[in-house]
Parts: sequence; structure tokens; C-alpha cells
Amino acid sequence: MALRFFNTLSQSVEEFVPRDPQGKAVGLYCCGPTVHDFAHIGNFRTFVFADLVRRYLQFKGLAIRHVMNITDVEDKIIRRVRETQIPRRDYTAKFEAAFFEDFQALNCLPPHDTPRASEHIAGIIALIEKLAARGLAYRAAAGSVYFSIEKYQAAGAHYGRLLKLNFEEMRPGQRVSADEYAKEAAADFALWKARVPEDGAVFWPSPWGEGRPGWHIECSAMSMQSLGPSFDLHLGGEDLIFPHHEDEIAQSEGAGAQAAGEPFVKYWLHGAFLLVEGKKMSKSLGNYFTLRDLLARGFTGREVRYLLLTAHYRESFNFTLEGLQGARAALARIDECMDKLAEIGSGSETAPSEPDILRRFVGAMDDDFNVSAAWGAIFEWVRATNRQMAENRITPARATTLRAAWQKMNQVLGLHPKQGNAPEEPLRLLMEREIARKVKDFKRSDAIRDELKTKGWAIEDTPKGPRLKRL
Repeated sequence: MALRFFNTLSQSVEEFVPRDPQGKAVGLYCCGPTVHDFAHIGNFRTFVFADLVRRYLQFKGLAIRHVMNITDVEDKIIRRVRETQIPRRDYTAKFEAAFFEDFQALNCLPPHDTPRASEHIAGIIALIEKLAARGLAYRAAAGSVYFSIEKYQAAGAHYGRLLKLNFEEMRPGQRVSADEYAKEAAADFALWKARVPEDGAVFWPSPWGEGRPGWHIECSAMSMQSLGPSFDLHLGGEDLIFPHHEDEIAQSEGAGAQAAGEPFVKYWLHGAFLLVEGKKMSKSLGNYFTLRDLLARGFTGREVRYLLLTAHYRESFNFTLEGLQGARAALARIDECMDKLAEIGSGSETAPSEPDILRRFVGAMDDDFNVSAAWGAIFEWVRATNRQMAENRITPARATTLRAAWQKMNQVLGLHPKQGNAPEEPLRLLMEREIARKVKDFKRSDAIRDELKTKGWAIEDTPKGPRLKRL
């Protein structure tokens, strides 16, 4: 069975066929964090799902180039910079580092490219200039530059490809809350925002005067810079379908960068909202959680990741603290089963057939990334394996095969291997050390190693990555 999933662009389930003529290379873009605060658990549902998609495509033998942008220029960021009087780069650097610490705690594979909006201003300006040259962008009286939906559609394009829109309700001249700048029509969106006093030092020069890019144009410029004018997959939460992703299509294809007949993106994947304790997440309701809040309550990144992966990505999911307790118990069942198989030993005196669980797992994942069905198959397999072990019906060779099957599935599920009885804090320090090493901050890396030693843990650097060991 070939991989099939729901493409928001066609509003139907389609077979995935890479654009690459050889059928091997895949470009994947996921809208990344806006680094104005710590990312919350709803954000991470999207990022963990993107990681699952990447891992499964790699499991299928595809070569993935994964790009995730960092939004470090945006209205909320400017407001926080003004309130804190901290320079923009210093302010965003703190939350960007925190995001990647959390990202690693959830065992998400690092993207191949993480472009920052602030470092792509020249490319953004160049893209706006292309739109202006094609008559699709105009400068308003106040100096901001807008994309004209009317002119885009007059040129034969269709705006509203990801969802149906009622343009009669979008009256010309009406102001909308998402955009504080004057424009010709309510449907139009900002490409370049003219500098205002409230922006402080957050501005860049441009052909239209000092200012900063609009949010939508940032993703178009960065994705096409990293993956080319046309690529395979664009992921995000369903809250980004409109206006963000719809505007990305309009401005990317409006610039005429693609070859004739080629779309900006072939497949669009969107994850559903996350509820917390049955309600929309809100600080006022007390159900607003960052990953750090959950770690402070004694849960692990492994448990959080598992829970985020228990529901189908297109289904709204109710995230609860009780569910995290259930995640802990579920993971313990898997760990216990694998430990018992390890105790049986290993052997290769026979060539056992590949376990049926792998076929069932692939069948579920090929069916629109149905991870919920995959977990159902896995726990049925665990129960059956436990019964066979209780009846002494598993040989060392078979035990080796079964453990290898779990390892193959876990390449996709991405759950941290059980690290003995290491609590979350040492594991977190271990991850911070890896981040420090990657950015060549060896002083910090050595300091973390020493801190772990004082807490009774040594680091073993193995071919499969660092591991903790009790002193």
C-alpha cells in the first residue's frame, strides 16, 4: 500500500508522489515558532507531528530536506521589546534557545535549515519587488506595501484555494483587527509595514522607506530560498490555513517564481487544535501549559511526546494531566516487554520471519499517518508477546527479531530510549550539553558535564549519541 494522506489543497486523500523524478528527494517546510515567549503544548503538537511525518518518510527510504523557520520579527515581539527595553536580538535569542531545548526534550529531529526572518530581509524585499513589478503589490499612503487580492484574481489566479471565502463580507475600506495599516481593500494583506514610533529600533531600509516585513511574506521568502520555488510538503496547525497559508500561496505564485504548471506547494498538511482539560488553552482558565510546566510537575519529554502522538493529527485532541499518567503507564508496559525480551537473550541460529506487527504498523501509517491505529496494533502485539513469554514460547532468536521490530517502529515514533532510572533534570542537562556542543560553546558543555558529575551522573559518548550512567 502506498502512503496516502489528506491534502488540504485538494480537500481529499491523495497518494503521496514526490516531485523528484527519481521519487526519492522530498522538500518539507513547517511553520516554526514565533519566539516572543516559551512555546506552549499546543504549538508542540504541530512540531511533534511534523517530526513524525519526517521520520516516517525517512523510514520509507526517502531523502528529506526539512526546513523550519524562526519568526523573530513580528508584532508581539516588537511589543515585548518595547515593554522590556531589551534589544530584539537578545530578547528573541533567549526564547529561541528555550524552544530548541524543549524541541530536543521531545526528541524531535533537528531541521536541516532553520532560517530566521531577520536574516532574510534582502530576499523578502526582492520578493515584494517582483510582486510590485507584476502589478500585484501597491504602496499605500502611509508607506506600507500591500498585496492586492483583486488584481491577483483579475490576472486569472484563484484566492481561497485552501478554504472557501466570502468576499462579499470583506467590504473595501473595512479595517480588520489583524492589520492596523490603511489599505485599499479589507482582503489585502501587508507585505511591508512602514515604520511607526512604536516599532522603536526594529526596522530596516527598503525601496518604500524604513519598516519591516509582514508575517506572511517571511515564510514565502524563506521556504523558497531553502527549498526552491516549488516543493513537496508544507505543514502547520489548522489555525494557519487562513490567512497565513492562503497568503503564502498567493504571494509565492503571484511572484511567478514557479515553472509553468508547477504549484508553490504540492501537498498541504494541517494538524487539528489541541484542547487542554477539555477546553481551549487559556492562562485565565489555568490550563495553559508550556513543556517546562509539565516537566516541573515531574513528567518527562518522552511521556509528553507519547501523549501528543496518541491521536490522529486531524482530530482535535484533549490533552490532560490524567492522560500523561496514562502515558507513563503505557510506556512502562512497552519497556517491561522489551526488558523481558532482552533477558531471554539474543541469537541468530534461525532466521525468524519478520513480525506481522511491522506490516500492520506500516499499513496504519500509510493510511493518512493513522498513528492511533498504529498504537492499537502495537499494544495488541505487546500483550501477545507477553503471553508467549509467559508460556516460554519465545526463543532467543525470536526475541532478537521482536526487539528489532520495536526499534524499527520507534525510528518513526521517536520515543527516547529508556535511560535507566535517570530523572528528568539530568536528562535535560544532557540535552543542553548537546545543544552547547552543536553551537561550539565548549565552556558551557564542560560546565554541564561537571554539574552532572556532582549530581552523580557520568556522560558516555556512544556512536548512537550520549547516554547517562550512574556513578
